[in-house]
Amino acid sequence: MASAKKKAAKAQKAALQARYNPYVQKIVDDEDLRSEIVQAYESSRDAFNRLSNGKSPSKQLFDDKKLQKDLKQAAESIRDATVALREASDQIRGKRRRKGRLGRLLVLGVIGAGVTLAVSESARKTVMDALFGAEEEFEYTSTTSAGNGSGT
Repeated sequence: MASAKKKAAKAQKAALQARYNPYVQKIVDDEDLRSEIVQAYESSRDAFNRLSNGKSPSKQLFDDKKLQKDLKQAAESIRDATVALREASDQIRGKRRRKGRLGRLLVLGVIGAGVTLAVSESARKTVMDALFGAEEEFEYTSTTSAGNGSGT
């Protein structure tokens, strides 16, 4: 009898933890999220069933348009559900994500470097020297004598 009470207490504790979990809350409250999860599951199941028909999977991946559509739909639904869950988690925790800050900084740096190289000849020379080594200056002296064309 004591074992049954312990199991019931554990189950109650787990239910309470699940009840106040931000992810579970979001799934319970958000109809769109639930439909994205269902769509992802159904598309994944359909894609798996098409791949399990005995034909070559690699051939099917390239040739079967229905399979490609199912895989694309599953990926989009999973992405949308993941984004919704992340947003819910951030809202509940009071956090704001700094999305793409590093990516933006990298793109800005590449654009700035491109403009600098396009405008500044000394910058181009420095980069070329760094990549391919410094140009060696040399004088060209001919070993043949300039003749008068007589052939002697």
